[in-house]
Amino acid sequence: MKKLAALLLAVVVLALSLAGCGSSNNDGSSKKVKVIDIKLTDEEYAFGVSKNQPELLEKVNEFIAKIKSDGTFAEICKTYFEGGDPAGITSAKLDESKDQLVVATNAAFEPFEFMKGDKFFGIDLEIAAKLAEFLGKELVISNMSFDAVLLAVEQGKADIAMAGLTITEDRKKQVNFSDSYYNASQRIIVMENDNAFDDCKTAEDVEKVLSELKEGTKVGYQNGTTAQYYVQGDEVWGFDGFKNLQGVGYDSGSLAVQDMINGNLKLVIIDEEPAKSIAKKTNELN
Repeated sequence: MKKLAALLLAVVVLALSLAGCGSSNNDGSSKKVKVIDIKLTDEEYAFGVSKNQPELLEKVNEFIAKIKSDGTFAEICKTYFEGGDPAGITSAKLDESKDQLVVATNAAFEPFEFMKGDKFFGIDLEIAAKLAEFLGKELVISNMSFDAVLLAVEQGKADIAMAGLTITEDRKKQVNFSDSYYNASQRIIVMENDNAFDDCKTAEDVEKVLSELKEGTKVGYQNGTTAQYYVQGDEVWGFDGFKNLQGVGYDSGSLAVQDMINGNLKLVIIDEEPAKSIAKKTNELN
């Protein structure tokens, strides 16, 4: 009888342990995250076109104007912002004997570009597929690290970069930017129980909190993105940076957030829509 009672007790303890699995850290704290809904920057996204293809730039700008005026762009955004069910895009294989549009991207920036299995998804890549059709070309998607995207276009390995790219004077040295198609900004992601920014109303309030964090506080971001320059400081971008913060770069914002959950970062900075997407998915899992 005692053995049976002990066994039942063990089963209950195991069940309670499994029930709590994924919802909290070992210290009992929540593994959920939240986005601080204050924009830190004002940015414009555009596509980076090879400087050797001015005719392509003209066609891209014509296409952007078309999809904005006929509602196509709004429908694409609605699909990704309001929980639609996109079909996914299959990339053709690179073949120099064919008339192809080679798009350089970093498919780790949901909802603008990401992958499920061997299919590509995202606002930029939906646009890429329609652009290729508009041009009468076969679409080839070349997936790489974000900080290699513009270099690929500059070196002639791709025709156009479509990767949630913010227009900057420095990047204009590598590519010709299309007309802007989306306004963006940076946001902070913190753990759900972090109240450091709760009283903030403006970007200035947020920056004051950031500047007062203890020396060596670790902040995550995706390599090569605006967030990196925002944290480190950059004269070209117009960011003063934060000398007290230690920036940590990752291949994607999702990896940065996971490392924050693991207790290795104080916060993560990334573009608004990816921040919302990462937070939503993270909290659904936890």
